[in-house]
Amino acid sequence: MAVGPRRGSSYLFLVPALLLYSLFVVYPLFTALSYSVFSWKGTLRDGFAGLANYAGLLSGSFLDQLLPALGHNALLFAGSVLVQNTLGLAFALALSRVRRGKRALQTMFALPYLVNPLVIGYLWTLLLSPTFGPVNSLLRGAGLEQLAVPWLGDPATALPTVILITTWQWVGFPMLLFSAALGGIPQEYGEAARTDGAGSWQVFRQITLPLLRPAMGTVTILSFIGSMNTFALVYALGGSNGAPAGATDVLGLLFYRAAFASGDVNALGTSSALAVFMFTFVFGSTLLLEWVLRRKA
Repeated sequence: MAVGPRRGSSYLFLVPALLLYSLFVVYPLFTALSYSVFSWKGTLRDGFAGLANYAGLLSGSFLDQLLPALGHNALLFAGSVLVQNTLGLAFALALSRVRRGKRALQTMFALPYLVNPLVIGYLWTLLLSPTFGPVNSLLRGAGLEQLAVPWLGDPATALPTVILITTWQWVGFPMLLFSAALGGIPQEYGEAARTDGAGSWQVFRQITLPLLRPAMGTVTILSFIGSMNTFALVYALGGSNGAPAGATDVLGLLFYRAAFASGDVNALGTSSALAVFMFTFVFGSTLLLEWVLRRKA
């Protein structure tokens, strides 16, 4: 089928985006792939290594860091689905009933995720300081001394705290997506169900929730990608080692250490292999997750 001149010219507007995508995504990806199959002495290529760099990821002390970091990423994803996205849906449902100030409230919820995660991390580090942080001071003032704990200094509470901070920052994003999806649901469906005697919970469970499944699938996939690529926030909260005692270590921090802090002469080859592994894992898992969600839709 011939492409009309107007449609053909519209493709020209995609060229700048395609060039930027190729320059900052495709080219670095293939560069990392090529680096990962060579051994390096600093920045000097030493020789062809085949899959040796990948084998190094799955052996010795590196594997002892890789598996916990991957597990923490998975827990961040689970937390974002259970806490962040659930709250986002609840806020979207609440705002759908608001008549005045709706835009202002949406803006307030959306503002935190527009702020750099490093700034968010350093801000919450100060707020949760066990010595002068206002959070513990308020808890002590309210007679809840048993809750005034070192939130980011205890391995038992560090990762849940990171999940809650991530939720605070990003809850506005699923809220906006769910709000848009709710706006596309015809009100006649709910009105007809209420006319037949259905209550609010029945309308939500039988009508609203099934119609929100496409949006829920999109939010879940984006949450997975974001959780697997997290770096700046956990770096600001726990440093490059995922303090305390590696309780907040994630794949992004592991890559940072492998590339810049390991002192390994073959750091370029190891970190490139890890980057390719992370991309392959996230890309493959995203396709699998999309397939599962599409089957359930």
